[in-house]
Amino acid sequence: MVSSARERGEEAIVVTLWPHPRTVLQQDARDFRLLTSVEEKKALLKDLGIDRVEVIPFTKEFARLRADEYLRFLRKSFGATMVVMGYDNRVGSDQLTADACAQLPEFAHRIDFSVLSCAPLPDYAHGEAVSSTQIRKAIEEGDVERANKMLGYDYPLHGVVVSGNKLGRTIGFPTANMQLYEPLKLLPKDGVYAVEVEIQGQDRNYKGMCNIGVRPTVDGKARTIETHILDFDEDIYGLPIRIKFKKRIRDEIKFESLDALRQQLALDRQKV
Repeated sequence: MVSSARERGEEAIVVTLWPHPRTVLQQDARDFRLLTSVEEKKALLKDLGIDRVEVIPFTKEFARLRADEYLRFLRKSFGATMVVMGYDNRVGSDQLTADACAQLPEFAHRIDFSVLSCAPLPDYAHGEAVSSTQIRKAIEEGDVERANKMLGYDYPLHGVVVSGNKLGRTIGFPTANMQLYEPLKLLPKDGVYAVEVEIQGQDRNYKGMCNIGVRPTVDGKARTIETHILDFDEDIYGLPIRIKFKKRIRDEIKFESLDALRQQLALDRQKV
């Protein structure tokens, strides 16, 4: 889309919907989780060369627009001359594909409006097309390496450091406990991961090992996100923190004692 816009001397604009349509239309809303928050999405798209990101409020009334009405909306609101769609995108309440949109009588013969369909990008290692469904599946299975390859970047979580029970400090592995800024963000499968850590105010990133889970060794109940940051010992409560997942190290395990847990954490640190 960016290259087409540059060739035509036009802006490259992404139109995204918020709240996510699946939550408004209540399609598995209870279990649905996001790959990107709105702010993360804007930053990623800007990095790709997109000129503008327009966030459209999604309502049940908006969902009733037919494909031709939606295309007219894009034309009137943003002066659209070309709409770029994914190969499996379906637009409007009538769920038209890119090919069907291109054949709509009102638009098919207009020389100043066209619909471009992009071909799927194959994931050669698994024989499937790259898609948000496949990315979600990989993250939910803990296969962050595959997810990162499909995304083109390391999957992140972004939040603020909050106070925990400080048990990690007593066994030599203090952790930063994260409260997510976007509570609907998809979490990887419970376990221990090698991560890269960004801390506000620091001029470098750190290696870390992140545990996602309920901390069964200490009879934890709530699911937490705790990260031990290597070569770092500062008070960062209340500061923003971002972790980027590199590799899954192991499952979360219930150990017989805190000493056994300490020994395993030392091995985890070596792997990281």
